[in-house]
Amino acid sequence: MRRTILFAVLLAPIVANAQSHPRQIQQFTTEWRFLQSDAPGAESPTFDDSSWKPVILPHDWSIAGPVEENAPSRAAGGFFPTGIGWYRHTLTLAKLDPAKRTFIAFDGIMANSDVYCNGELLGHRPYGYVSFNYDLTPHLHAGKNIIAVRVDNSQQPASRWYPGAGINRQIRLITTNAIRIVPWGTFVTTPDLHNSEATINVRSTILNNSDTTAEITLSIAIEGPGKILAASSHGRIGKLIAAHATADLEESLHVANPDLWDLDHPALYTAHVTVFRNDKPIDNEDVRFGIREFRFDPNQGFFLNGVHHKIYGVALHTDAGALGTAVPLAAWERRLNALRKLGVNAIRTAHNPPAPEFLDLADRMGFLVMEEMFDCWTVAKNPYDYHLYFKEWSVRDTADTVRRDRNHPSIILWSAGNEIHDTPKPDIAIPILKSLVDTFHANDPTRPVTQALFRPNVSHDYDNGLADLLDVVGQNYREQEILKAHADKPTRKIIGTENTHDRNQWVAMRDHAEYSGQFLWSGIDYLGEAGRWPSIGAGSGLLLTTSLPRARAYERQSWWADPKTQPMVRIARRVQAARRGPVDPGYTSPTSNNQAATTAPNAPLDPTTRFGQPLLLDWTPKDQSPHTENIEIYTNAEEVELILNDKSLGTEKLHPDATPISFQIPFEPGTLKAIARTNGKVVAQDELHTAGKPAHLLLTTGLTAAQLTAKPENSPVTALTPDWNDVAYVTATLVDANNTVIPDSETRIHFSATGPGQVIAVDNGNLLDHDPFQATDRKLYEGHALAILRATSPSGTITLTATAEGVQPATITLKTKPTVSSVPSHSF
Repeated sequence: MRRTILFAVLLAPIVANAQSHPRQIQQFTTEWRFLQSDAPGAESPTFDDSSWKPVILPHDWSIAGPVEENAPSRAAGGFFPTGIGWYRHTLTLAKLDPAKRTFIAFDGIMANSDVYCNGELLGHRPYGYVSFNYDLTPHLHAGKNIIAVRVDNSQQPASRWYPGAGINRQIRLITTNAIRIVPWGTFVTTPDLHNSEATINVRSTILNNSDTTAEITLSIAIEGPGKILAASSHGRIGKLIAAHATADLEESLHVANPDLWDLDHPALYTAHVTVFRNDKPIDNEDVRFGIREFRFDPNQGFFLNGVHHKIYGVALHTDAGALGTAVPLAAWERRLNALRKLGVNAIRTAHNPPAPEFLDLADRMGFLVMEEMFDCWTVAKNPYDYHLYFKEWSVRDTADTVRRDRNHPSIILWSAGNEIHDTPKPDIAIPILKSLVDTFHANDPTRPVTQALFRPNVSHDYDNGLADLLDVVGQNYREQEILKAHADKPTRKIIGTENTHDRNQWVAMRDHAEYSGQFLWSGIDYLGEAGRWPSIGAGSGLLLTTSLPRARAYERQSWWADPKTQPMVRIARRVQAARRGPVDPGYTSPTSNNQAATTAPNAPLDPTTRFGQPLLLDWTPKDQSPHTENIEIYTNAEEVELILNDKSLGTEKLHPDATPISFQIPFEPGTLKAIARTNGKVVAQDELHTAGKPAHLLLTTGLTAAQLTAKPENSPVTALTPDWNDVAYVTATLVDANNTVIPDSETRIHFSATGPGQVIAVDNGNLLDHDPFQATDRKLYEGHALAILRATSPSGTITLTATAEGVQPATITLKTKPTVSSVPSHSF
């Protein structure tokens, strides 16, 4: 205890120096105005924007719709609108400090952005998924300054999925001195790790943007969990830096008994880095990192901190359903929590870099991340996609992204691309891949590089040397091919970069130690890549856009969840979907290798088919006359007994080949119950009940089945802050008198909020629903619809009311509270 107190005392003055704020960072997200069209001359300070719409950033204007069958974005973009938009902000400065530099930092703009300050073009960036910054200093003056941003995704189709539109990520203003750490200039690594000690290497690149040579020193304080001083350099590092030159200042520190970052214990440290000149702090940067060691073994797969793990991954796009691509962190946290319940431990950012705060969240929650850069190189997949910019921008975009993200302990792999169509021409593809791999390694020599190879046996990637440029060989689908590639060359480290939900692909990984892991396509339903109208999205997820699980999610949970710590059992009804009308994008035939079922091109929607879902989580078939039902049971226990209305229908052992436990049983209204046992002990149970007539609505803020069938007063209540990143999801569920969910997809729910909050979006997970997301009403889908709320004040109580025809209104209350901190978590 004495040592802990002493460390805390020692940390205080060092961190105080680091936090004396020579570098000022502020959010720059309010008081913007927006116009959803082109406006020639809008960059001019004299332009009149008084009629433009006030908006708070981040902002995705495309998600407001409407969706239209003839939209230029086509099925790839989910039929959402595209075009040109403008943003303007008036920045008023009382005076200018000639010794200071002011920068504007964007975490991403979708897409083809031009940024102006007082009419002067600061720069252009075509790729909507990368961060960048501009120096405003030469263009600022005392008084009013106009920041204007033009975004252009009018040339379509430009993506294979829904990318959103606008300034859809965070913005900051950063003020520094002339001598400063360059953007993303501090790199923290752990080159040596033992149980009793870790070596922490901290390197900062310093720019002397003054007119004289400067003697600079660097002070480093490593703060551990609990805000305890773990190590410090005490300002020993010094160097002379010539005017307008850069230099690296580097120091190795030692942390005793390090608290390791791990999947179930994501311990985080902070490097407080302070730049001094003449004993005065002139710049500072705080970098969070984790102490951990990982490796890919060609024969045994993936190890983290010396412990073997299979990588149970999913691929995620950047949209969050009703919220589009301007996604609050609370939405991502809800989604990642839902995936973790299924056994997911890794995320692939498909097919582009994510927002930096997503990686912060992965760090805090203990997820592994494969961060991907591109969906194409020089060969197009769409007429106006990134292939137009690849030769000019790819190396810079890659370097910027790696430097931005290389301190995140969650990242274990960089991916150079997804299903790249250049590879059939190795004379083109091999030099490109070598250049990208070199760029990754130059900016981060600590992590391996992979690529999601596309039909490598066709393009001979395993024979012509392309695959062996990769540190870890990745392949999409075709598990037997990548296993053979390893057998042909056992030194190859291999991973499945994209895989279907099918059992044979899971078994291929389960039964081969060398196969380090897989990333399912996909973890969550997403907008775009819709196939054909009227679908607006891809239903390949374990979860719906609402984060509620599909039935197939429980099959995956039965394979991935630890039976000792998370025993589970779940019942599903397998039905043969009628082939009239558009099939639900989530439909997967048991023999189709995850390809969506097809229908007649212009077949009318037949709501009686339940949109073609083959697996249902209810015991309420539309036809309740005598018939036979096909039941599938998913479990990780040793055996399951199925009981219908207190009568046992038999017990079956878990199948070694991972097929579900199946029963064919006569339908009988009542209760269908599965009891899972291990070593003769009941470890999990599941029940389905036949629903009666609609009785009332349940409003809940939770994700679990128990919460969705609980009494409203037992629903977890969320305390909301007015922070943009904080939102609450409230699910409305139609139930009978016994709180059994009624699988209704027709009843419309109307939401209204009173108090210091508002409904910002609604959703139901139905990718055939064309009603606007930015509304206050939504039809149920399989019994559920949800409202997304944001607080508008730091104190008070929000009351959300849901109404529907034929049932009494339901209400739920949510408290509001002040935002804990408004200090941005990132600088550049």
